[in-house]
Amino acid sequence: MDDPTPPQWHRHARRAGTWAARIALSLGGALIAVLLFARLSAPIGPFDATLAFRPSGGGAQVSVAPLGELAVDVYDGPLRLDVDLQRVDQERAQLLASDPVRLAGVVDQVTDDLRSAVVRLVWVTALVALAGGALTSWAVLRGRREPLIALGVTTTVLAATGGLGVATWRPEALSQPTYTGLLTNASSLIGSAEDIVARFDAYRASLEDLVANVGTLYSALSALPAPAGDGETVALLHVSDIHLNPAGFDLVRQVSQKFGVEAVIDTGDLTDWGSEPENRLITSVGDLDVPYVYIRGNHDSATTAALLAAQQNVTVLDRSAVTIAGIEIVGTPDPRFTPDKSTGDDDAGEEVLVESGEALADVVDDLPRPPAIALVHDPKQAPPLDGGVPLVLAGHTHSRKVSELPDGTLLMVQGSTGGAGLRALEGEYPEPLTCTVLYLDRATGALRAYDEITLGGLGETEVTVQRTVVPRTAETTPEVSEVPAPDAPAAPTSPPG
Repeated sequence: MDDPTPPQWHRHARRAGTWAARIALSLGGALIAVLLFARLSAPIGPFDATLAFRPSGGGAQVSVAPLGELAVDVYDGPLRLDVDLQRVDQERAQLLASDPVRLAGVVDQVTDDLRSAVVRLVWVTALVALAGGALTSWAVLRGRREPLIALGVTTTVLAATGGLGVATWRPEALSQPTYTGLLTNASSLIGSAEDIVARFDAYRASLEDLVANVGTLYSALSALPAPAGDGETVALLHVSDIHLNPAGFDLVRQVSQKFGVEAVIDTGDLTDWGSEPENRLITSVGDLDVPYVYIRGNHDSATTAALLAAQQNVTVLDRSAVTIAGIEIVGTPDPRFTPDKSTGDDDAGEEVLVESGEALADVVDDLPRPPAIALVHDPKQAPPLDGGVPLVLAGHTHSRKVSELPDGTLLMVQGSTGGAGLRALEGEYPEPLTCTVLYLDRATGALRAYDEITLGGLGETEVTVQRTVVPRTAETTPEVSEVPAPDAPAAPTSPPG
């Protein structure tokens, strides 16, 4: 007669299977709950951030849109801390910028905010994991003891995870992050951390003076002679090489409003790398209340140009013409796309630039009458237009220069309205932020005067407006007026970008 009692190993196998199911259900339910619900929104300095733990090999990852991500291998474990810096709160940022005391303590504030947010996230994650494991076990196994067993299993795993993180904590790894996306170029663009701290301290020390002097920029206009009688001129704002600097966008907005310009003319390099993440920020030009005429620079991608063209107030010129406030403007993009200066391609193919200028000259020849302005990005595109257009606007060099070409065309090269963006931190001297307000005769399109606006770059407080009245005859001497900000120190001359 067979023994009805199952063999001992059958009972052990059944028991092991039951516990395996309990553990799998507990951990599976806990993980799903964490992925779905363990997310925390919190302010970190001027940023609105989202924090969460995600399955990975430990460490922390910070996403900084649109620049990319940086990862820090600061601890081991099954969960990675993800911090997503989603947006800058304008009110907190303005309070920070206008209060040197707040600015001085920004590092401590960010540290405290991050520590507080992480502690809260740990508690939220633990509670969500416990609840998820217990509910999943009860829903599947239906035993009264199952939620308690799931709580015990989940608690043990959480404790082990936390203990492993504490035991493998490597604070020295914070100084050795790994960059991805645009931040891959952070080291070459920005330089050493010590250098950045020194430059930022210089900026912080002069921030109060800079804020005060920006106000002087606008009041200085009243001290300059009028370019012509009321209603006789059209004011256009020439900007270039913003390189995604928020200060550059703000300068364009402020000058557009205060100087009453009827259009903004951008000769390219609105972005820095022409990447998709950067393009999320350039749509702000669509918020301007005036037309925006743009040509693509060598740092701008075709995607950037297409996105701008979709804005209601933006006209992208590509060997084409547009009439703004009665002023006809033609323009052509830079034929190159060389956002990475380390490749050595930035100065390659000068003949390509000349051919681009010649193609635009053909467009000019096909028009019923010569346009008032031609737009190119690189000044090397300008010579074929000499004699065919009275005024050519360009950028690219990050060095403002006004010159007359052999056949009489005036070439005005803008500096960098964005202070060269992050690249401003490469050189020994800071790049100033520059733009120019052009005053053209409403009837003829002839340039009558221009205001050259300069704001000191990182660490500088100089703010100047210089007006040049263009002579109507060759014998007339230009009239120049300059209004500096009070007690503004002289800024060193920046080398070409």
